Amino acid sequence: MSLIPVTILTGFLGSGKTTLLKRILTEAHGQRIAVIENEFGEENIDNDILVADTEEQIIQMSNGCICCTIREDLRETLSDLAKQKKAGTLTFDRVVIETTGVADPGPVAQTFFMDDEIAELYLLDAIVTLVDAKHGEKQLDDRQEARRQVGFADQIFMSKTDLVTPEEADALSHRIKHMNPRAPQKRVHFGEVPISEVFDLKGFNLNAKLDIDPDFLKEDGHGHGHHHHHDHAHGEHCDHPHHHAHDDDVKSFVYKNTKPFDATKLEDFLGSMVQIYGPKMLRYKGVLHVKGMERKVVFQGVHQLMGSDMGPKWAAGEQKISKLVFIGIDLPQDLFKAGLDQCLA
Repeated sequence: MSLIPVTILTGFLGSGKTTLLKRILTEAHGQRIAVIENEFGEENIDNDILVADTEEQIIQMSNGCICCTIREDLRETLSDLAKQKKAGTLTFDRVVIETTGVADPGPVAQTFFMDDEIAELYLLDAIVTLVDAKHGEKQLDDRQEARRQVGFADQIFMSKTDLVTPEEADALSHRIKHMNPRAPQKRVHFGEVPISEVFDLKGFNLNAKLDIDPDFLKEDGHGHGHHHHHDHAHGEHCDHPHHHAHDDDVKSFVYKNTKPFDATKLEDFLGSMVQIYGPKMLRYKGVLHVKGMERKVVFQGVHQLMGSDMGPKWAAGEQKISKLVFIGIDLPQDLFKAGLDQCLA
């Protein structure tokens, strides 16, 4: 049986998660989706769709989708769903987990790496974060969990842009880009986003494409391959005056170098960083040029969990360069960069 893809849906209060979930659960999109809902959400989708007060944990919707609430433990719920799918009592092709009210999608994501039984059944596709354009700035100012959700995202949907000026939307968008340069952003209306843009994003696949928007790096003066050491944190010399007000604790930084890494040194260094800073490291990802290897090495992690894989061969004439992006809460950038310099062969 092939692995069941899973999407983690997270987002600010009022950002349209409920609207999107309602669409998934009722619209005729032709996909059979199991939605796992966190019962203790502030906005509870059940009230709207599932008027009948039922003790059932799993409810089949009119379009063939399934809505199910987490009563005990996410692991058990997933395991139960997989058993029923195997037995043929439930049919679904993918799972969406809504993490309303859970400050940090990290532990949910970690379930798919840490637990062997779950890892053999499910494949984590992506973490999708919804941001409300109208209240986003304030939520980012006031709430660390909102900032974390941005840091974790593989894809960001900004809703309610019709309620703000284009300048306000751009300012928020730029701020988010600094926190997480690797997540593409899309502006959407009230959940009218094609279902195909929410699924199969492959954000957690270890592939050799490191999605950092190249223009973003250029604009901050990082666009030079040879220039591997930059001493400024994102946003310090930014030509966007409105940006100065925000010094968010969730930040990203990029490390690039054309010199090859020594595999053992790098593994030791990253291992020790993860031991110390793991809880503050939200997402990190890299494509590495490693001494003595013909192929690219790709790695990524969430908190303390890190995985790496062999990527494709470096193409003829392709510049061999390592690129790493780290997204975290107040990570000591200089320490990381100096340490990575020490790992070069």
